[in-house]
Formats: sequence, structure tokens, C-alpha cells
Amino acid sequence: MRTLINIFILLLTLTSCQSQTKKANTNKTVGGPCEGCEAIFEYGNQKLTSIDTLPDFDQNKPKLRLTGTVFEKDGKTPAKNVILYIYHTDRNGIYPKKGGEKGWARRHGYIRGWIKTDKTGQYTFHTFRPAAYPNGTIPEHIHVTVKEPSKNEYYIDVFAFDDDPILTSKERHKLKNRGGSGIVKPALNDGILTAKRDIVLGLNIPNYE
Repeated sequence: MRTLINIFILLLTLTSCQSQTKKANTNKTVGGPCEGCEAIFEYGNQKLTSIDTLPDFDQNKPKLRLTGTVFEKDGKTPAKNVILYIYHTDRNGIYPKKGGEKGWARRHGYIRGWIKTDKTGQYTFHTFRPAAYPNGTIPEHIHVTVKEPSKNEYYIDVFAFDDDPILTSKERHKLKNRGGSGIVKPALNDGILTAKRDIVLGLNIPNYE
């Protein structure tokens, strides 16, 4: 009798372990693979607020203000405490370095910044309009990564500029509207190009629940 009980316990344990393993394997990363998304954690000791000014803002033109509201998946509820990380090229179309960069700054350069949305979901970046890559085949763009409090980091569509001649119909169709459309129409406001983009968390993001 004791032998039968021991066998039953062993089978129950093995079945339980297999079930847990199977369940763990079904967990998928929100947004899929994302090379360089870890850079969203490289803000160091900086206290994040809903407004950030990127390096070289004062020295470059045209100056650019990126602003908008981050919403929950319903597209209506403002999302607070969401971190946004952006980076882009300089006016020569390269990701500039100063030397001695660590982490993803070795790839992304130093023209980058971070914000954390406030209770109204607002965000604002002060920067300048980037140039296209020197080969002139890829439109001007600004990379964006998102980190929600309860989910892993993932990327959304880049900021792109509606008036960019390189942003052809073919290039527009490559965009997946992750987080909503990233194509903005900058308008001059107090001497600064202002581009508004609202972001909807989870919109067109794979494995989002």
C-alpha cells in the first residue's frame, strides 16, 4: 500500500512540474524581439519627469517639440508612470558620440532622452529635427521605446515627418502603427516646430494582453 502511495505522489509531482514548465514556455515577450530596448533603463540617477530636453537642443535648428498624451489600451484613459525613451541622429544624419560611451549609447549616440508620464499621461521632449542617414534612402525618424509599469519594454512606430520627401508611399506602408501612427505634421509655434502625437498602449503590439 505504501509503495502505491509513493508511486502516486511521484506521478503527481512529475505531472505538476511538466504543467508548470509548459505554462512558463507559453509566456511571450510583449512586442516581440526588440534589439536595444534595454536602453530605456540607462537614465541612471536622473529623476524622470514628463518633460525632457535632449542634448544639443540649444545649438541646433530647426528646434522641435514632441508632445502628446499616452493613453491606456482603451484609447481614452490617460496612462501615468509610463517611461518613454527616444534617440535620433544629428543634423548630419549620424548618431554622434563623444567617446567613452557605455551600453547602448555606443550605438544610439548621445542625442537621447527619457520622460515619465504624469497623471494626465502627458509627455514633452525638446530636441531638434534629425537629418536622414547620409545615404538618403531612409526617412528622417526618431526611435521610441515604451516601458509600462507592469510590462516589459517594447518599441512603437518611429516619429516620422509628413513633409519629408523621402517618406514615400512605400515607406509609409512599412510602418505598422504600433502604438498608433507616428507620422507627425510639425507646425511652427513660438519659433519651435511642434509635433503632436498621442500614443495608445498595446495598440497593434504583439502578445499584448
